[in-house]
Amino acid sequence: MRRKMVKSVISIALVAIAGLFLVEGCGSENVANGNVAVSEAVVVDEAVPMSSQLNAGQDYFTKGVYASYAADLENPEKTYFYVFEGDGQGRVEDGEAATGMYFLYDQKDNGTVEFTFGNDDPITDTLTVKSNENGVVTGAFEDTIDLVFEPVEGADPYTFDAVNYVRVQRGEELIYTSANGWSVRYDPEIFAVNEGGSVTSFVYLGESAGTNMITVTYTADNNAEDAIKALGEPYGDSAAYSEAPFLGDESVTGYWVITPADTEGSGYYMNAVARDYMEGALVFEITGHVSGDDGIDMTVSDYISGILDSVEFVNY
Repeated sequence: MRRKMVKSVISIALVAIAGLFLVEGCGSENVANGNVAVSEAVVVDEAVPMSSQLNAGQDYFTKGVYASYAADLENPEKTYFYVFEGDGQGRVEDGEAATGMYFLYDQKDNGTVEFTFGNDDPITDTLTVKSNENGVVTGAFEDTIDLVFEPVEGADPYTFDAVNYVRVQRGEELIYTSANGWSVRYDPEIFAVNEGGSVTSFVYLGESAGTNMITVTYTADNNAEDAIKALGEPYGDSAAYSEAPFLGDESVTGYWVITPADTEGSGYYMNAVARDYMEGALVFEITGHVSGDDGIDMTVSDYISGILDSVEFVNY
């Protein structure tokens, strides 16, 4: 099991933002992201003409997602994005650093776009547009290099997740982040994710004897120990209770319940672990079916364990 890891929100100082302008045109800070879905978005790869005519009064940026990179780079890895939500507001997202920042923007008639980055101590900078061809915009902020803003086709600005977009391009696992402050990594080809209020389930899609899944529940109605006892109660004396570190974190008490597999029937079993969390309890319940085939059962177990081993907590 892994140790608890904590991601902290860091306010970016003016100097750090100015430094990042030299590469991308603005700074960044953490943005909360509970989005799971990664749209089938494709960055349009085409040459950027530098002599396109600009039309007075035109909107250079429309509602959508734009990958941004230095104009002089050849075959850049597209990890930095401007997300235009419309109505003069949007956000920047760094899919590499998992950071971002809110912005306001005002598209002027004189070939410029004024951006105001951040909520606290906002910074205003002006992008001078040099070309706009087929939606691909080039320009430069004050005293910085030329940047390209390339549309990401099919990306929904309201659900776009730069981190998971970049991970998909690299063939890596996705990250699910809950609004309740926990996250896990998962393979979308192996697990289907279902959300409903304070409950999230990860359903195994591979070969198995029956349904195998992890159900994560936050409840404010019980503490961790009572939540585990409530899960084990239907199993009577066959349920075994214990206390041990929560998923390997020695600093947090985990309350466990383990039930034996039904070897005479479907092979069903239920195990769970909970911790006290945000004046309530966070419960990870594993329900599954043992097939009797060691190869199948070990594969299922490894994938389930992989999700549990990847649990991290944000700002808690």
